[in-house]
Amino acid sequence: QVQLVESGGGLVQVGGSLRLSCAASGRTSSRYTLGWFRRAPGKEREFVAALTWSGLSTYYADSVKGRCTISRDNADNTVYLQVNSLKPEDTAVYYCAASTKGDTVWGPYLYWGQGTQVTVSS
Repeated sequence: QVQLVESGGGLVQVGGSLRLSCAASGRTSSRYTLGWFRRAPGKEREFVAALTWSGLSTYYADSVKGRCTISRDNADNTVYLQVNSLKPEDTAVYYCAASTKGDTVWGPYLYWGQGTQVTVSS
């Protein structure tokens, strides 16, 4: 199994930027697909972005496309999510997730972190 720990969340103003990190530990030799999800207050969890192990396949939700960049450092077993032009609607708990199907972004995502809070204030 793999353990995932998110970091980088916090309180930012509208229009600001954040760079979230997700560090993987455990069975890190596996070629995991890593993705980001979020859950806003009063809403269901939604997909944000994902990146295959090779980096050849990415996918972004329409709500963040053009503002987000997902990247990974396989040597450090870390995936990043750069979010620019933050909006109040981006306020949510952001979760990192891993899929053992490393050649596709479609999951299933079986391993989840505990989340990091992102709050966007005006």
